[in-house]
Amino acid sequence: MTSTYRSSNTRGSVPGQPRRRPPVPSVADIVKAVTTREPTVRITAYDGSAVGPEDAAVGLHVATGRGLSYVLTAPGDLGLARAYVSGDLEVKGVHPGDPYEALRRLATGLQLRVPAAGEALRLVRGLGWERLRPPPPPPQEATPAWRRTIAGLGLRHARGRDAEAIHHHYDVSNRFYEMVLGPSMTYTCAVFRDETDTLEQAQANKYDLVAGKLALKPGQRLLDVGCGWGGMVRHAAREYGVRALGVTLSKEQAVWAQTAIEREGLAHLAEVRYLDYRDAPLEHFDAVSSIGLTEHIGVKNYPRYLGALRDRLKPGGRLLNHCITRSDSRASHKPGAFIDRYVFPDGELAAPGRLVSAVHDAAFEVQHEENLRLHYALTLAGWNRNLVANWDECVAEVGLGTARVWGLYMAGSRLAFERNEIQLHQILGTKTTKDGVSSYPLRPDWTP
Repeated sequence: MTSTYRSSNTRGSVPGQPRRRPPVPSVADIVKAVTTREPTVRITAYDGSAVGPEDAAVGLHVATGRGLSYVLTAPGDLGLARAYVSGDLEVKGVHPGDPYEALRRLATGLQLRVPAAGEALRLVRGLGWERLRPPPPPPQEATPAWRRTIAGLGLRHARGRDAEAIHHHYDVSNRFYEMVLGPSMTYTCAVFRDETDTLEQAQANKYDLVAGKLALKPGQRLLDVGCGWGGMVRHAAREYGVRALGVTLSKEQAVWAQTAIEREGLAHLAEVRYLDYRDAPLEHFDAVSSIGLTEHIGVKNYPRYLGALRDRLKPGGRLLNHCITRSDSRASHKPGAFIDRYVFPDGELAAPGRLVSAVHDAAFEVQHEENLRLHYALTLAGWNRNLVANWDECVAEVGLGTARVWGLYMAGSRLAFERNEIQLHQILGTKTTKDGVSSYPLRPDWTP
């Protein structure tokens, strides 16, 4: 049975007369051709066409023909992102610093279908093949993975390529991150005792949870790999009297963190170095924390990564690995095109079972695992609120396109955590000795 929700503006030809070019389809015609029913959001376009309820609280406006070409030439999230970042796709009814509500409504109110071959061909002929010529992407977009390889950056997760990937995301602007992340300058999932916690309280809760799981005590040595702006390093030194070393591949992060350490009078206990984790000192640390680094490592590199951390722990020492994971073990490790090109180039996620197995196979005894999925959704909502509150200054600092990228990616990630498309897992392991000594008590020695 043929659906009545279709566009049909083609005409039959008369024998003996030249075939006429099909009428140019409107943007609304195209939307109707690729959706199963009327969308619950209002979609309007530069050609005056519209589809969807007129009183919808949220709307999309395709402002230019270039925006339509972006969407048509890169189906899925990449084309929409290109059009949005460039300003060729406007979102109505939400702030660009937090388009969460628009993404939520699109996820539930826009059901896509693949048009029949004949219908697709008629649309393309009506539009003209030139409309399917990809416009140059916005300047915020990184090159695709295959071009990174042939451009001399090396294979995925080579040292130089990892450094470039970290630079792309983390060296945007320290001032921008201060406005988005807040005073804690912490760019990882917080832990909320309840939803009334402020973002700052929740980040302190997270650091206390990590410290508790690692059983940190005054005088111990902590190595924090992928330390960012030194949040864990400073917290451990200030609150637990720990001698803490942090390492990061972002030069801007390292400079900011070391300045903060000296400003807070913690230089006798804490240090942050611009250093690859693979070059961290081969000392025997009492504990190692990895908070948000594993996503950048590459799944195939888990054994080498975890082996490097194990070799830096003394016998009986503890490792706390905190990272985003996939909820579906059958899904690809590689990210979607938008995340790979605009947010985390070369990032990879594995399912929690794969990560637990990797920790186990690296000769750690797995002692505890915890999923903080909904905590990350709350964390991202807080970052979006900060971006909205500081929007004008953020745009002045990094430009409108980059500010739009961050608003879109944080809101989209929040929705993904809420919908259980991705998760956040903490895994605690001990470097248990050959004769079974782990220094781990019969029951957890931290406050859950």
